[in-house]
Formats: sequence, structure tokens, C-alpha cells
Amino acid sequence: MLEMAVIYLAAAIVAVPIAKRLGLGSVLGYLIAGIIIGPFAFGLVGDQTDVMHFAEFGVVMMLFLVGLELQPSRLWKLRHSIMGLGGLQVLLTSSLFFVVGYFILNLRWETALAIGLMLALSSTAIVLQTLAEKGWIKQEAGQNAFSVLLFQDIAVIPILALLPLLAFTEISHVASSHSNLIEHLPVYAQVLISLATIAAIIFSGRYISAPLFRYIAETRLRELFTLFALFLVIVIAVVMQKIGLSPALGTFLAGVVLAESEFRHELEVDIEPFKGLLLGLFFITVGASIDFPLLIEQFSNVMIFVMGLIVIKALVLYALAYVFNIKSKQKLLFTLALAQGGEFAFVLLSLTSSLEILTVEQTKLTTLVVAISMLMAPLLLMFYEKIINREDNAQQAFDEPEKIEATKNVIIAGYGRFGQVIGRLLTAQGYHLSILDHSPSQIELLRRFGNKVFYGDAARKDLLEASGANEAQLLVIAIDDADKILEIATLAQKHYPGLKIVARAIDRRHAYQLMNLGITAFKRETFDSALNLGVEALALLGNEQKNAERAGRIFARHDNESLVALASLWGDDHSYGIAVRQRTADLKQVLSTDKAEQDKLNTCRNSDGSPCEDSDKNAVTTAPITN
Repeated sequence: MLEMAVIYLAAAIVAVPIAKRLGLGSVLGYLIAGIIIGPFAFGLVGDQTDVMHFAEFGVVMMLFLVGLELQPSRLWKLRHSIMGLGGLQVLLTSSLFFVVGYFILNLRWETALAIGLMLALSSTAIVLQTLAEKGWIKQEAGQNAFSVLLFQDIAVIPILALLPLLAFTEISHVASSHSNLIEHLPVYAQVLISLATIAAIIFSGRYISAPLFRYIAETRLRELFTLFALFLVIVIAVVMQKIGLSPALGTFLAGVVLAESEFRHELEVDIEPFKGLLLGLFFITVGASIDFPLLIEQFSNVMIFVMGLIVIKALVLYALAYVFNIKSKQKLLFTLALAQGGEFAFVLLSLTSSLEILTVEQTKLTTLVVAISMLMAPLLLMFYEKIINREDNAQQAFDEPEKIEATKNVIIAGYGRFGQVIGRLLTAQGYHLSILDHSPSQIELLRRFGNKVFYGDAARKDLLEASGANEAQLLVIAIDDADKILEIATLAQKHYPGLKIVARAIDRRHAYQLMNLGITAFKRETFDSALNLGVEALALLGNEQKNAERAGRIFARHDNESLVALASLWGDDHSYGIAVRQRTADLKQVLSTDKAEQDKLNTCRNSDGSPCEDSDKNAVTTAPITN
């Protein structure tokens, strides 16, 4: 068992970083790792059935975490896309596959219907993982894809109930005798028990879980909290499975109920590593389960079926995206994200095989087609990202230089949350601005609110000059890309020496790089807000407000002085490290001494009764390195 674990872990450690570096994504890396160690490549692992059943628990955990991100109010807002878009996708896709299977491939109607239902499902694990990695999950296409996947997960329940009805009566009886604990009951009783179980999960999550979590948290044993979180997920999954319902659906509902809990963030942190490991294991087992001898033997048929699966699903998805008014660019992302088979197909295939709805050969072929389509899923999204997205961006040319309004006052490069604060202050003081931003979506949003912003890259000399760089007094570089800031600053200094520059520094390292260019007017983007919050923290800890603010002023002065003093040591790790430790110790001593002096001043009075002189101005200046 330990040898198997070593093989799986080693394969993931080798394949996934390489895949990420090549831009393939972690999902494709896991799939490739599975292919490499599978029985049809190096043969390091054998049959994956048992491992896959265990790894499928990663999907259950993923749905629990997805539920934690969805407050009930937000889920209610998605009801139309879940029921409408998701319901139509499953209905239309399964119907088309049924038509192809029954009328073109001459399969039994029971077989054609079963295959149609399982192929209508997409991969929740691959889609959500990839969309989250790419940052697309919050986009319109990502939200609609999530709605469809959620309906598919719900649809697994009636599909599981329907499949035994497609088999012969005697086969159905024997094959399903151990599937769940309530199947021998009348249908109405099964429905009532299922509804009661779901209601119990919701009730427990809302009214019972909080006191239990609070009790566990009071022990201050982090591992016990993690243990209880895993216990909660596993118990819900087992209960749902025992009554014939989807474990993923049960944990999803529990996650939604707990989304408003005070322990939501702790649950996410505790479950996330286990989810990631099990999902990685699941993808590896999918890759290892690809039957390459069968693929070689029936290569043309398999590829035709795979392409047919992707094309049919894509046509249905694109048509639905059109009907539901999804934006043009988002239509394609929505379509390519869901145009593959899913992990629940493997669950359904094991049942259809035992019910003899599919023959052994049909089961192997369908498994292969679904696995290859899942292997192609990340490639489809790579196609969208590398080709379609690039072409779309290429079509959005920067504004022509003659269209950009020049200024004699201030040019601002980057008008996001950082640049807007500066821009609003300068505008309020009567200065005329020429604003450049390189994000089309940001410009569209800003223009909608009446801001005059031009689409351009300030690192291009012609666009910077068109903004008035020859005559302007000041250039504000407020974008959030450290390398691009340095590029713009270098360009401006070279061609417009009379133009003053103030810049956004991403962190201390970036501040040193700006200082090396001779730019001294900069602000680290998080320093002031973090320092102000630190002052509030001191006040909440019982310090007088004036003393907390005084400590903050001393800290800020010392830190800025040390930034200048240590700039020459940056890059020499040994010398810089010694200086950091020394100045950190010095600052601690200075603040401690100053606090003692302030305590003394509070009780000190001059002969005339007035308070003694404040020594803020005379505070010793040594500095820490904190940022």
C-alpha cells in the first residue's frame, strides 16, 4: 500500500509542475501522470476501480467547499440558470445522444437511453478546478457553467433511480439488492425518507453544528477541529449514499447551510488540502484507466465517438448560451468548458454494467470515450485561452495617439483602485488629467460612470507622448504590475527628463528597484493601510489612542528611513540579513523606551502644573525591515 502511495505521489510531483510550467494546467498534469504510471504505459499500477471509488470522495469535498462559498440568497439568485439552463442542457443533450445511439448505431433503446443520460453529464471536478485556476469562475460563463454542473449533480439522483427500470426485472432485483438500505420500501416511503434526510442535514447545519463547532474550537486543538470537519463531510456522504442519493449533493447542501456560519473560513482551510489531494488522485486514476490496447485496436471509432461527444454537447451548449443571452465571448468559454464527459459517468457505468444494460465491450468503449474527452477538456480551455482570447485582445487595438487628450498637468498610467484615489484628489484640486489604462473591461466600467479614460499602454512612447509627456508636470504610475512600472519609469526618464514621476511600489523589493532608478517619490501600496490598522490594533489592546498613533508615527518614520539607509545593501543577503535583525531589535528598544517615557510624562508635571514636554520629536531613529 505504501509503495502505491509513493508511486502516485512521485508521479504527481514530477508531472504536475512540468504541466503547469508548459501552461497545461494542473488537471492535465494529473491526467498525464496517470497515463505514465498506468497499466498501459509503465505498468506501475494495476486496476484503478477501487482507487477511483476512494478518489471520487475528492469530488464530494469539492462540492462541500463550493457550497461554503454560496450563501442561500446567492443560490436563490441562480435558480433560473440552474433549473432552466441546466435542465435544458441535460434534456436536450441526452435526447440527441439517444437519437444517435438508437437510430444510427442501432443500439437497444434501453442502452441508447442509458448512454445518453451518462454522456449528458460533464466533469464537475475538471471544470470547476480549471475555471478556478484560470480566474474565470466569477465570470458570466463560469457562473452559468457552475449552474449547469449543479443541476447535473442533482440529476444523478433520478438517473440512478431510473437505470434499474431499464434492465430485465430479474437482473435488476439481483444486481441492486445491496445498493441502498431503503430500496425495498415503497416509492412514496423512499421519497419521504430522502426528503427527511435532506431536511435533517439542513436543520443540523443551521441549528446544531454551530454549538458543536464552538465546543470543539474551545479545546484549542487545531487537529481536533480538522478531524471534526472531515467527520462531518464523511458522515453526510455515507448517509446520502446509504439511502441511494448523491453524496456530493448532500455535502453541497451542508456547505450552503454552513456558508453563513462563523466557522466557514476555518472549514475551508481545513478541508481544502484533503480536497486537493483526493481530486489529484481522482485525475490520476482517470488517466491510468485509459485502455490504450482498445484505443489502438479501435482508434478511428474511438476518435469519431469522442469528437461526436464533444461536438454534440458543444452545439447544444452554444445554442443554449445564445437563448439565455450569454455574451459573445462568454458563449464560447461556457461551451468549451462543459463539452466533455464527466466523472459521474463512471459511477453510472458500473451500475449499467451490473444491470447488463450495456455489454462488457460497450462499457469498455464508453469508459474510454469519456476518459479521453476528459483528457481533452483542459486542452479545449487552453485553446480558448491561447488562441481565441489572444485574437480577441488583438482586435481591441489601443486608442490612436491623435484620439488621446493631452494634458499640461498630470498623466496617470493605470486607473484601478490605487490610481483612482490619486486621480480624484488631483481633480478635486483643479488639475487636468490625461488617463491611460490597458484593461478594456476597466475602461468600459470607468466610462460608464462618466470618466474620460483612454485605452493605451503607457510603456509605448507614442501613447505617452500623445498624453502630453513633453509638457506635463507629473507622471503618476499606478498600475499593479511591478515590471511594467519599472518599464514606464525608465522610458519616461530617458525621453522626458523634465517630467516628475511618482510611482506605486508593490513591495519593499520593488521600492528598492525604483530607488535604483532614481525615483524617490513612491508609496508601498499596502504599507499605510497596514500601519493604520496596526494603530487601531494597539488601541483595541488597551493603549491610549494618542499613544497608539504616536507609536505608528515612530514606526513609519523609522521604516522609511531604513528603506533609504539599507538600499545599498539590497542584493547582499548576508549583510542585508544582519542589518535587518539589528534594526528590528533597535526599533523594539526604541518603542519600548518611548512607551516608558510616555508613561512617565503622564504623571510628570512642571512647577506651574503644566504637563512635561512631549519627546516625540526627539525619538531615536533606528529602523526595522517589515515589508
